[in-house]
Amino acid sequence: MAYVTCSPHVAETRQIVAGVLATQPGVEVLDAPAVLSEVPDLACPGPDARFAQFWPHRHGTDAIFVALLRRGA
Repeated sequence: MAYVTCSPHVAETRQIVAGVLATQPGVEVLDAPAVLSEVPDLACPGPDARFAQFWPHRHGTDAIFVALLRRGA
């Protein structure tokens, strides 16, 4: 599943995903920047590097956040 929002705000992006992970056992985060490898500099900082964040000044887009989630077996 892709969680995508046109927001750079942590409360609307990484915190939402953290809430899903806390309440849904077996859900894992996939490496979105690796899947979107043709777009440079997408990784969020630090431990959130599996999330992708587009920026208007860097990518010429809205401030799009992408998290890829998969339910485990």
